[in-house]
Amino acid sequence: MPLTKISNIIGRGIHLPGDDIDTDRIIPARYLKCVTFDGLGEFAFHDERFDEEGQKKAKPHPMNDERFKGASILLVDSNFGCGSSREHAPQSLYRYGIRAVVGVSFAEIFFGNSIQLGMPCLTLAKEDIQQIAKAVDQNPATLIEIDIAASTVTCEGEVFKAGQPEGVRSSLVEGRWDPIGELLENSEGVDTVISALPYMSRG
Repeated sequence: MPLTKISNIIGRGIHLPGDDIDTDRIIPARYLKCVTFDGLGEFAFHDERFDEEGQKKAKPHPMNDERFKGASILLVDSNFGCGSSREHAPQSLYRYGIRAVVGVSFAEIFFGNSIQLGMPCLTLAKEDIQQIAKAVDQNPATLIEIDIAASTVTCEGEVFKAGQPEGVRSSLVEGRWDPIGELLENSEGVDTVISALPYMSRG
């Protein structure tokens, strides 16, 4: 089955302030034992949102704020997704409902894992993130539009030029963002290559 071509994303935003938010904060290690990624969304930022009894912590967290329920575009600061390389971090955000992340910068492995989910990560200057975050905080119904092909983020009529590697941009808009999916889609070609290798056999 061909992959979805991702060229335009529109949704409400939610801002998680702070630099160097690591993968252990995004998804605590005890949730890495799951057999599948299904259900991980409810545990995104769990230890920052809930106490040991599962009650919301007194300290407000954006993901506990009803105003941002259903938001699908995550606004972050510098070096988001640093720390361990756990794939569960972007998986938990995707299953929470996030469909794109816009930040100042991203840890490389988190970035790659996100793209393979079809969850674009684009960069903006810190002041641009702050401007969009302010608009979202003042009016949570504010829509953010991401044009992958043009590498732009639009909010309240203002267009911000975003950064993303050209290879990533083209893979998203052309529906080639998942290498495993591409292999499965081209299984006949894989078989042809394997059959031509003298040291390979498929049984």
